Amino acid sequence: MSSAFRFVEVDQPRPQQPWPSIIVPRQAIEHEIERLASIALPATGRRASAISHPSNTHEVPCFAPGIDVTLHVLKPGERTPPMARSASAVDMCIGGSGVASIGRHSFAVERFDVWNTPSMEPVSFRNDGKDLFVRLSYSNAPLLEKLEVHVVDTAPRTVSAHEGGDSAAPAGPRARDKAEVIDLGSEGAKLMGYEYLVDIDIVESRPLLWPWAEVEKHLAKVYHRDLSYTGRHLYLLYNPATERRMGTSHCFFATIAKYPPNKIDQPHRHTSAAINYYFFGHGKSAVMGERMEWEAGDLHFSAPGWAVHNHGSREQGFCALTIQDHPLQIAMESLIWQETLKSPIVKLGSQRGFDTNIGELVRAA
Repeated sequence: MSSAFRFVEVDQPRPQQPWPSIIVPRQAIEHEIERLASIALPATGRRASAISHPSNTHEVPCFAPGIDVTLHVLKPGERTPPMARSASAVDMCIGGSGVASIGRHSFAVERFDVWNTPSMEPVSFRNDGKDLFVRLSYSNAPLLEKLEVHVVDTAPRTVSAHEGGDSAAPAGPRARDKAEVIDLGSEGAKLMGYEYLVDIDIVESRPLLWPWAEVEKHLAKVYHRDLSYTGRHLYLLYNPATERRMGTSHCFFATIAKYPPNKIDQPHRHTSAAINYYFFGHGKSAVMGERMEWEAGDLHFSAPGWAVHNHGSREQGFCALTIQDHPLQIAMESLIWQETLKSPIVKLGSQRGFDTNIGELVRAA
């Protein structure tokens, strides 16, 4: 019997220590792109650098707790070898163009296109253009690394959504059809057989592409929305596989914002962390009382979980990709949100959320 364990009395909750907001400037990102392009192709076939927050003490790099941001560079003619991993990802192309092959899907991507990579799908990229193919990739690998369950397969086999471990056909009888389901009481509690744990109903998770050429056409609507609008000037890049969790992947949502000049959001807070990549214009933020300014090309850990923050545009307005671990927090029933500091604290997904004045603006128009 091991004597290494110990009992620890629990008295008061530990004060939370949010990581400071931090900006990685455009010049630093551009310098790293040049450096990656200048080195010999690594043995892995991937030119990549993860951006690690100075508060990160774990050996695995991450830019926000549980979220990594990795800069990938492919030179013309280069291709990455296939790889599958238990982490899921959302990517944005920030330079050049290329082709993403994810599972049975393949699509061309170019600057400011966004796409998701589901967990355990074999993925590879190739640069068939004349310029560097550069992308930012956001994943939940650091969270899985902390749990010691980040599985990486460097020789993956493509598997369909309906194919099980024993290659069972998608149709036909299921063992769970014979398993017991026993009602307990009148509130919905049940006992269910083991078969329900190992043969879960399928919601197919596919790679989806949100092309900038199509997204941009619709951004004029949020850009021209009146400055009195109490919501955010953005669209969610929605993946239907995430259902009520409102995600782009099962872990993250991605939004594309286009803010008009001189719009300042109300201070607010939420337990989901937020990372902004600004790709047009400039603006300012206040995070935990610290004032920060940013411009196009900067990457910003803009909202440490539950930190009071707000953002504002300047005379140019701005466009931004925002990544938050919102769907993960909803799945954990931990997404609490305060839309303004005078608003109630609400557990989104379990309680009714917040209203905006969109109805008044629509009627006025």
